[in-house]
Amino acid sequence: KDVLNALYKAHRNTQRRRRIRKQRAPLPARELYIYSIHNIKKEAEDKEEMETTAADLTKTLPHRLTSPYSKCFNRVPIVSVHEKADENGGLSLVGETLVVGGWVKTGREADAGKILFLEVNDGSTPQSLQVVVSSEIFSSSETSSGVSSLADMRPTGTSVVIEGEIKLPPETAKGQVIELHASRVLSVGKCDASTYPIAKKKQTLEYLRDKIHMRPRTNTIQSIARVRNALAFATHEFFNLHGFCYVHTPLITKSDCEGAGEMFQVTTLLGECDEEDGKKFTKSSVEEAVVMEKRAETAAIETKIAEMKQEEKPSKSGLKEQNKKLEQAKKDLSELERKFRKVGGLQRSEDGTIDYSEDFFGEKTFLTVSGQLAVETYACALSNVYTFGPTFRAEDSYTTRHLAEFWMIEPELAFADLNDDMQCAEDYVRHCCKYLLKTCRKDLEFFQKMYDKNCLERVENVANNPFGRVSYTEAIEILKDAVETKKKEFVYPVEWGIDLATEHERYLAEEVYKKPVVVYNYPKDIKAFYMRLNPDGKTVAAMDILVPKVGELVGGSQREERLDVLEQRMKDCGLELEEYSWYLDLRRYGSVTHSGFGLGFERLILFTTGMENIRDVIPYPRWPKNCLEGH
Repeated sequence: KDVLNALYKAHRNTQRRRRIRKQRAPLPARELYIYSIHNIKKEAEDKEEMETTAADLTKTLPHRLTSPYSKCFNRVPIVSVHEKADENGGLSLVGETLVVGGWVKTGREADAGKILFLEVNDGSTPQSLQVVVSSEIFSSSETSSGVSSLADMRPTGTSVVIEGEIKLPPETAKGQVIELHASRVLSVGKCDASTYPIAKKKQTLEYLRDKIHMRPRTNTIQSIARVRNALAFATHEFFNLHGFCYVHTPLITKSDCEGAGEMFQVTTLLGECDEEDGKKFTKSSVEEAVVMEKRAETAAIETKIAEMKQEEKPSKSGLKEQNKKLEQAKKDLSELERKFRKVGGLQRSEDGTIDYSEDFFGEKTFLTVSGQLAVETYACALSNVYTFGPTFRAEDSYTTRHLAEFWMIEPELAFADLNDDMQCAEDYVRHCCKYLLKTCRKDLEFFQKMYDKNCLERVENVANNPFGRVSYTEAIEILKDAVETKKKEFVYPVEWGIDLATEHERYLAEEVYKKPVVVYNYPKDIKAFYMRLNPDGKTVAAMDILVPKVGELVGGSQREERLDVLEQRMKDCGLELEEYSWYLDLRRYGSVTHSGFGLGFERLILFTTGMENIRDVIPYPRWPKNCLEGH
């Protein structure tokens, strides 16, 4: 059927092009020449298209499913096998011979060890494929992996590459559409079951965080990886479709975007502390008395020069000699003072602080907490831009919602106010949910079964319904009313001016609106300096998107475009204007109304999957006292 449809489509396209060419009127000489050249090119393209179509049609179904970059085995991804099998109950694949590869999830023997049933998964889908291997097939296969018996293929974690025929399973088999009966074993990577840290049975997520390099072998982490990949793709797709330019902002910066001061410092100075001199001298390597003696010597030379100048006829040669001595003495004194101020391998300034002039960048630098300030410079030139990359916070927090290293999506929109900003953020989140439903439904079904029974329903709700909107002041009244009428008890008290706690945010999203809600116009004292001051002088044009399960997912604002107001806000926040002069230049030269928002990528994954701990939705989680890459 597929072959006939493709041939019919190619034939119709060819006929259509011929009819169009016959209907065209005669053309002038120059246009006729151009048209002829176009015809020649078109005919060549048509010929190439037909040849490609013909070549594709000569391929068997397994060849068309083969991974383009696994030609050494001609391996077919297991997701392709299941997708084809789902189309018509597996009938189109029955009788076909193909090659699959992956890792054994479970293995069991039957018929006194003569038959082995393997559940094989290659990470392309949550669904495994049952592979049946007989002892005769294993014995006749040649592998270079040092396996000696069929039982060597059974342990969980073993890698296999197997060629076989697709067959329908017995009628008594449950949950299977097709299975693969091995005809050749091409490769086996042994796994020692006695030391393999990922057992067949379900293991706790806490345990898996200590086996960070092996946890991708588990169903949960594999599904998270596929969801994370889909959401990253959806992010780039959304912003590209809407005319945004992707900008890479620096990871090393001098600026503290949030003004919180919880930043990781970047320095190369500490290397000397571990060298022998640094270990040896917990105090200065130069005695203070030596420095004082050199200071006295320098002062004496200066006094002598001054006395010589007072003489009626000072000796020019004598003054020259003394000035030379003074120059050398000052040089020696400067070197001694420098050594005197170097303690434990760290150079100090005269006031005792660390001298960063000798650091790699010549001044204090940090890992960025946000790319927002940097990407604003491009928004004020390219109009709509976004950045998507890692950010860092040195918060001493062990909660399930905080990481030291996490990823942020941060768009900036020129010629846009707070309403435009809220709409863009809402459209983006809904686009991500729609894309996830289209590409990762089976993964979401897995999370619904194993972790959160409302997972799929929540994602569908967000994808299909507009968000609620409420001002901060109205939200506070709703929360106060809930307390007064005893509908809800909160741990943290509710009053105007507080920064909403997670319990407040989730109550609004889960119980009041029962969907994501945008809260806007927050008090200025709890928001960053760059947010636009509203006419009331008490609030800023800021917004947060609150979602069920997580609370705050998005934070954004209209940026302050008025130079005088921004300078005053920075002074009120205790920031040095000189350090942000480049940022203020955006207001000095062609200032424009602009807005933006930031979304924590890991929080988006928590929201869509229903996972509880943010450490489980990033490949290598970083939190205080933990920087594991393997254990």
